[in-house]
Amino acid sequence: MPLLLVSSGTLVLAGELHTETEVRQSYLQHGAMAQLHRWYQYYENDSVGIENQLDILAEDVAIVSANGTAEGHEAYAAAVSQLPSTWQNSHSLTSSSVEVRDDGTLGLSATITYQNVGMLEGGAVRALGISYEADLEQTDTPLPLFTRIEIESDAPVDAGEFRDLYAENRLLSLVHYWMAMVEHPNRDAAPFREVLAPEFDIDFGSGPITDVEGFAAWVAGPASSVSASRHDVHNFTYRNLADNQYELTIDLDWTGIRPDDVWMTAKTRHTWAVIDDPSERFARIQNIRVEVLEPFAVVE
Repeated sequence: MPLLLVSSGTLVLAGELHTETEVRQSYLQHGAMAQLHRWYQYYENDSVGIENQLDILAEDVAIVSANGTAEGHEAYAAAVSQLPSTWQNSHSLTSSSVEVRDDGTLGLSATITYQNVGMLEGGAVRALGISYEADLEQTDTPLPLFTRIEIESDAPVDAGEFRDLYAENRLLSLVHYWMAMVEHPNRDAAPFREVLAPEFDIDFGSGPITDVEGFAAWVAGPASSVSASRHDVHNFTYRNLADNQYELTIDLDWTGIRPDDVWMTAKTRHTWAVIDDPSERFARIQNIRVEVLEPFAVVE
Protein backbone atom coordinates (compact mmCIF):
# COMPACT_ATOMS: atom_id res chain seq x y z
CA MET A 1 0.00 0.00 0.00
CA PRO A 2 1.55 3.36 -1.02
CA LEU A 3 2.30 6.12 1.45
CA LEU A 4 1.29 9.74 1.21
CA LEU A 5 3.68 12.48 2.24
CA VAL A 6 1.65 15.48 3.34
CA SER A 7 3.07 18.99 3.47
CA SER A 8 3.85 18.63 7.18
CA GLY A 9 6.12 15.69 6.38
CA THR A 10 3.87 13.18 8.13
CA LEU A 11 3.47 9.82 6.41
CA VAL A 12 -0.09 8.52 6.11
CA LEU A 13 -1.58 5.45 4.48
CA ALA A 14 -3.27 5.90 1.10
CA GLY A 15 -6.11 3.96 -0.39
CA GLU A 16 -5.83 2.08 -3.64
CA LEU A 17 -5.07 4.44 -6.52
CA HIS A 18 -6.74 4.49 -9.91
CA THR A 19 -4.73 3.47 -12.94
CA GLU A 20 -3.24 6.19 -15.12
CA THR A 21 -5.75 5.35 -17.86
CA GLU A 22 -8.64 5.73 -15.41
CA VAL A 23 -7.36 9.16 -14.39
CA ARG A 24 -6.72 10.40 -17.92
CA GLN A 25 -10.09 9.18 -19.24
CA SER A 26 -12.19 10.40 -16.32
CA TYR A 27 -13.41 13.50 -18.16
CA LEU A 28 -14.97 11.27 -20.81
CA GLN A 29 -16.91 9.36 -18.18
CA HIS A 30 -18.16 12.55 -16.54
CA GLY A 31 -19.27 13.88 -19.94
CA ALA A 32 -21.27 10.72 -20.62
CA MET A 33 -22.90 10.84 -17.18
CA ALA A 34 -23.82 14.50 -17.67
CA GLN A 35 -25.66 13.53 -20.85
CA LEU A 36 -27.39 10.58 -19.16
CA HIS A 37 -28.84 12.80 -16.44
CA ARG A 38 -29.88 15.34 -19.08
CA TRP A 39 -31.80 12.59 -20.92
CA TYR A 40 -34.26 12.22 -18.06
CA GLN A 41 -34.97 15.93 -17.57
CA TYR A 42 -37.09 16.30 -20.70
CA TYR A 43 -39.50 13.67 -19.39
CA GLU A 44 -39.59 15.13 -15.87
CA ASN A 45 -40.20 18.83 -16.49
CA ASP A 46 -42.49 20.35 -19.12
CA SER A 47 -40.33 23.47 -19.21
CA VAL A 48 -37.41 21.54 -20.72
CA GLY A 49 -37.72 22.06 -24.47
CA ILE A 50 -37.21 19.39 -27.12
CA GLU A 51 -34.19 21.34 -28.39
CA ASN A 52 -32.33 20.52 -25.18
CA GLN A 53 -33.15 16.84 -25.67
CA LEU A 54 -31.99 16.82 -29.29
CA ASP A 55 -28.80 18.59 -28.17
CA ILE A 56 -27.58 15.36 -26.53
CA LEU A 57 -28.31 13.17 -29.57
CA ALA A 58 -26.28 12.67 -32.74
CA GLU A 59 -28.18 13.59 -35.92
CA ASP A 60 -28.39 9.93 -36.97
CA VAL A 61 -29.16 8.57 -33.50
CA ALA A 62 -31.08 5.31 -33.20
CA ILE A 63 -33.32 4.88 -30.15
CA VAL A 64 -34.63 1.36 -29.69
CA SER A 65 -37.45 0.50 -27.27
CA ALA A 66 -40.53 -1.69 -27.03
CA ASN A 67 -42.32 0.94 -29.13
CA GLY A 68 -39.96 0.39 -32.05
CA THR A 69 -36.93 2.24 -33.38
CA ALA A 70 -36.72 5.99 -33.90
CA GLU A 71 -33.89 6.99 -36.22
CA GLY A 72 -32.78 10.60 -36.33
CA HIS A 73 -33.93 13.77 -34.60
CA GLU A 74 -37.17 14.17 -36.52
CA ALA A 75 -38.39 10.64 -35.83
CA TYR A 76 -37.52 10.85 -32.14
CA ALA A 77 -39.17 14.26 -31.71
CA ALA A 78 -42.31 12.96 -33.42
CA ALA A 79 -42.39 9.91 -31.16
CA VAL A 80 -42.06 11.77 -27.86
CA SER A 81 -44.57 14.42 -28.94
CA GLN A 82 -47.23 11.70 -28.61
CA LEU A 83 -46.60 11.24 -24.88
CA PRO A 84 -49.45 12.61 -22.72
CA SER A 85 -48.49 15.98 -21.25
CA THR A 86 -50.38 15.10 -18.06
CA TRP A 87 -48.01 12.26 -17.14
CA GLN A 88 -45.57 12.68 -14.28
CA ASN A 89 -42.29 10.81 -14.73
CA SER A 90 -39.44 10.10 -12.37
CA HIS A 91 -36.09 8.39 -13.04
CA SER A 92 -33.91 7.21 -10.15
CA LEU A 93 -30.50 5.96 -11.27
CA THR A 94 -29.59 2.70 -9.51
CA SER A 95 -26.42 1.70 -11.38
CA SER A 96 -24.21 3.00 -14.17
CA SER A 97 -20.90 2.32 -15.88
CA VAL A 98 -19.03 4.00 -18.72
CA GLU A 99 -16.50 2.23 -20.93
CA VAL A 100 -14.00 4.05 -23.13
CA ARG A 101 -13.44 1.77 -26.10
CA ASP A 102 -10.27 1.39 -28.14
CA ASP A 103 -11.82 3.32 -31.05
CA GLY A 104 -12.60 6.29 -28.79
CA THR A 105 -16.34 5.71 -28.64
CA LEU A 106 -18.07 5.30 -25.30
CA GLY A 107 -20.35 2.57 -24.04
CA LEU A 108 -22.79 3.39 -21.25
CA SER A 109 -24.85 0.91 -19.24
CA ALA A 110 -27.41 2.07 -16.69
CA THR A 111 -30.40 0.88 -14.71
CA ILE A 112 -33.10 3.02 -13.15
CA THR A 113 -36.29 2.78 -11.19
CA TYR A 114 -38.94 4.50 -13.27
CA GLN A 115 -42.09 5.94 -11.70
CA ASN A 116 -45.13 7.22 -13.54
CA VAL A 117 -48.38 8.89 -12.57
CA GLY A 118 -50.91 8.88 -15.40
CA MET A 119 -50.66 5.44 -16.94
CA LEU A 120 -52.90 3.92 -14.26
CA GLU A 121 -56.35 5.12 -13.29
CA GLY A 122 -57.04 7.15 -10.18
CA GLY A 123 -53.58 8.71 -9.98
CA ALA A 124 -51.94 5.45 -8.89
CA VAL A 125 -48.16 5.23 -9.15
CA ARG A 126 -46.68 2.71 -11.55
CA ALA A 127 -43.04 1.68 -11.12
CA LEU A 128 -40.70 -0.63 -12.97
CA GLY A 129 -37.03 -1.16 -13.62
CA ILE A 130 -35.55 0.04 -16.91
CA SER A 131 -32.17 -0.89 -18.39
CA TYR A 132 -30.18 1.19 -20.87
CA GLU A 133 -27.35 0.24 -23.21
CA ALA A 134 -26.01 3.22 -25.11
CA ASP A 135 -23.22 4.26 -27.45
CA LEU A 136 -21.78 7.76 -27.53
CA GLU A 137 -19.28 9.52 -29.77
CA GLN A 138 -16.80 12.14 -28.66
CA THR A 139 -17.11 15.73 -29.90
CA ASP A 140 -14.84 18.77 -29.78
CA THR A 141 -16.51 19.70 -26.47
CA PRO A 142 -16.51 17.89 -23.11
CA LEU A 143 -19.96 16.49 -23.95
CA PRO A 144 -20.27 13.38 -26.14
CA LEU A 145 -23.42 12.62 -28.15
CA PHE A 146 -25.62 9.56 -28.00
CA THR A 147 -25.51 7.61 -31.26
CA ARG A 148 -27.63 4.68 -30.07
CA ILE A 149 -29.81 4.07 -27.01
CA GLU A 150 -31.44 0.70 -26.34
CA ILE A 151 -34.14 0.78 -23.67
CA GLU A 152 -35.52 -2.37 -22.09
CA SER A 153 -38.29 -2.49 -19.50
CA ASP A 154 -37.71 -4.86 -16.61
CA ALA A 155 -40.09 -6.24 -14.00
CA PRO A 156 -42.47 -4.00 -12.05
CA VAL A 157 -41.22 -2.94 -8.62
CA ASP A 158 -42.85 -1.62 -5.47
CA ALA A 159 -44.20 1.75 -6.55
CA GLY A 160 -44.13 3.54 -3.21
CA GLU A 161 -44.76 7.27 -3.13
CA PHE A 162 -44.02 9.24 -6.29
CA ARG A 163 -40.69 11.11 -6.08
CA ASP A 164 -40.14 14.16 -8.25
CA LEU A 165 -36.47 13.76 -9.25
CA TYR A 166 -36.12 16.52 -11.83
CA ALA A 167 -33.97 18.60 -9.48
CA GLU A 168 -31.73 15.63 -8.65
CA ASN A 169 -31.08 14.80 -12.29
CA ARG A 170 -30.68 18.47 -13.16
CA LEU A 171 -28.08 19.04 -10.46
CA LEU A 172 -26.18 15.82 -11.15
CA SER A 173 -25.89 16.73 -14.83
CA LEU A 174 -24.36 20.04 -13.74
CA VAL A 175 -21.93 18.32 -11.36
CA HIS A 176 -20.71 15.87 -13.98
CA TYR A 177 -20.42 18.57 -16.65
CA TRP A 178 -18.38 20.72 -14.28
CA MET A 179 -16.01 17.84 -13.55
CA ALA A 180 -15.71 17.05 -17.27
CA MET A 181 -14.70 20.65 -17.98
CA VAL A 182 -12.23 20.81 -15.08
CA GLU A 183 -10.61 17.54 -16.16
CA HIS A 184 -10.69 18.14 -19.92
CA PRO A 185 -7.17 18.28 -21.42
CA ASN A 186 -7.92 21.57 -23.24
CA ARG A 187 -8.24 23.53 -19.97
CA ASP A 188 -10.57 26.02 -21.66
CA ALA A 189 -12.38 28.54 -19.46
CA ALA A 190 -14.93 29.55 -22.13
CA PRO A 191 -17.39 26.62 -21.67
CA PHE A 192 -17.69 27.38 -17.95
CA ARG A 193 -19.53 30.63 -18.70
CA GLU A 194 -22.63 28.62 -19.56
CA VAL A 195 -22.87 27.25 -16.01
CA LEU A 196 -21.90 30.38 -14.07
CA ALA A 197 -24.58 32.81 -12.91
CA PRO A 198 -24.25 36.45 -14.03
CA GLU A 199 -23.02 37.20 -10.52
CA PHE A 200 -21.02 34.44 -8.84
CA ASP A 201 -18.68 33.99 -5.91
CA ILE A 202 -16.38 30.98 -5.93
CA ASP A 203 -13.69 30.23 -3.37
CA PHE A 204 -11.54 27.14 -3.78
CA GLY A 205 -9.52 28.13 -0.73
CA SER A 206 -7.18 30.76 -2.15
CA GLY A 207 -9.56 33.72 -2.19
CA PRO A 208 -12.86 34.64 -3.88
CA ILE A 209 -13.32 34.52 -7.65
CA THR A 210 -16.11 36.86 -8.71
CA ASP A 211 -15.63 37.53 -12.44
CA VAL A 212 -14.89 35.63 -15.63
CA GLU A 213 -11.39 37.03 -15.85
CA GLY A 214 -10.55 35.73 -12.39
CA PHE A 215 -12.07 32.39 -13.22
CA ALA A 216 -10.07 32.17 -16.46
CA ALA A 217 -6.93 32.86 -14.43
CA TRP A 218 -7.83 29.98 -12.10
CA VAL A 219 -8.32 27.63 -15.06
CA ALA A 220 -5.01 28.69 -16.62
CA GLY A 221 -3.21 28.51 -13.26
CA PRO A 222 -4.17 26.11 -10.44
CA ALA A 223 -6.51 24.00 -12.58
CA SER A 224 -3.74 23.50 -15.14
CA SER A 225 -1.03 22.59 -12.64
CA VAL A 226 -1.73 18.91 -13.30
CA SER A 227 -1.59 17.15 -16.66
CA ALA A 228 -4.58 15.00 -15.73
CA SER A 229 -7.03 14.67 -12.85
CA ARG A 230 -9.95 12.59 -11.70
CA HIS A 231 -12.81 13.52 -9.37
CA ASP A 232 -14.82 10.68 -7.84
CA VAL A 233 -18.14 12.10 -6.62
CA HIS A 234 -19.63 10.78 -3.37
CA ASN A 235 -22.39 11.68 -0.90
CA PHE A 236 -24.43 13.90 -3.21
CA THR A 237 -27.25 15.67 -1.38
CA TYR A 238 -29.33 18.72 -2.17
CA ARG A 239 -32.09 20.87 -0.77
CA ASN A 240 -34.53 23.28 -2.31
CA LEU A 241 -33.95 26.88 -1.20
CA ALA A 242 -36.76 28.47 -3.23
CA ASP A 243 -38.35 28.06 -6.65
CA ASN A 244 -35.56 26.98 -9.00
CA GLN A 245 -32.90 27.61 -6.34
CA TYR A 246 -30.92 24.80 -4.75
CA GLU A 247 -27.99 24.02 -2.53
CA LEU A 248 -26.02 20.85 -3.22
CA THR A 249 -23.19 19.16 -1.38
CA ILE A 250 -20.72 16.63 -2.76
CA ASP A 251 -17.57 14.95 -1.47
CA LEU A 252 -14.76 14.60 -3.99
CA ASP A 253 -11.90 12.10 -4.02
CA TRP A 254 -9.33 13.85 -6.19
CA THR A 255 -6.39 12.23 -7.95
CA GLY A 256 -3.98 14.33 -9.97
CA ILE A 257 -0.92 13.65 -12.12
CA ARG A 258 1.54 16.53 -12.38
CA PRO A 259 3.53 17.21 -15.58
CA ASP A 260 6.58 15.69 -13.86
CA ASP A 261 4.56 12.46 -13.38
CA VAL A 262 4.19 12.97 -9.63
CA TRP A 263 0.84 11.73 -8.33
CA MET A 264 -1.23 13.60 -5.75
CA THR A 265 -4.47 12.99 -3.88
CA ALA A 266 -6.92 14.98 -1.77
CA LYS A 267 -10.46 14.84 -0.41
CA THR A 268 -12.73 17.88 -0.36
CA ARG A 269 -16.35 18.77 0.30
CA HIS A 270 -18.05 21.21 -2.06
CA THR A 271 -21.19 23.19 -1.30
CA TRP A 272 -22.80 24.93 -4.29
CA ALA A 273 -25.66 27.41 -4.53
CA VAL A 274 -27.41 26.90 -7.86
CA ILE A 275 -30.15 28.69 -9.81
CA ASP A 276 -32.07 26.95 -12.55
CA ASP A 277 -33.80 28.03 -15.73
CA PRO A 278 -35.13 24.72 -17.14
CA SER A 279 -35.09 26.13 -20.67
CA GLU A 280 -31.29 26.36 -20.61
CA ARG A 281 -28.97 23.41 -21.16
CA PHE A 282 -27.67 23.54 -17.59
CA ALA A 283 -28.42 25.16 -14.27
CA ARG A 284 -26.00 27.88 -13.15
CA ILE A 285 -23.69 28.17 -10.15
CA GLN A 286 -23.90 31.23 -7.91
CA ASN A 287 -21.57 30.17 -5.13
CA ILE A 288 -19.01 27.47 -4.35
CA ARG A 289 -17.36 26.86 -1.01
CA VAL A 290 -14.79 24.13 -0.42
CA GLU A 291 -13.87 22.35 2.79
CA VAL A 292 -10.67 20.30 2.81
CA LEU A 293 -11.28 16.87 4.32
CA GLU A 294 -7.82 15.47 3.54
CA PRO A 295 -5.14 17.90 2.33
CA PHE A 296 -3.32 17.63 -0.97
CA ALA A 297 -0.57 15.06 -0.62
CA VAL A 298 2.13 13.58 -2.82
CA VAL A 299 2.03 9.84 -3.42
CA GLU A 300 5.36 8.27 -2.54
